[in-house]
Amino acid sequence: MAIRKTPLPVPMTQYNLRNESLTRKTIEDAINRVEVDTVVAKTQGDKVGSLAMRRFQFLLMGAS
Repeated sequence: MAIRKTPLPVPMTQYNLRNESLTRKTIEDAINRVEVDTVVAKTQGDKVGSLAMRRFQFLLMGAS
């Protein structure tokens, strides 16, 4: 899984509504991305994670 880094915009000396909206949207997108990645990790929805989980379960079957 690639790590995506999106820097926050630098605040201006004077209040700017557009800049606040951009910052708010950037933060919301980052939180949504984390939420989606968490759901995928929990459900093993990605192929690599799913195959790793199946392998682990298969290996545990022989251990008992």
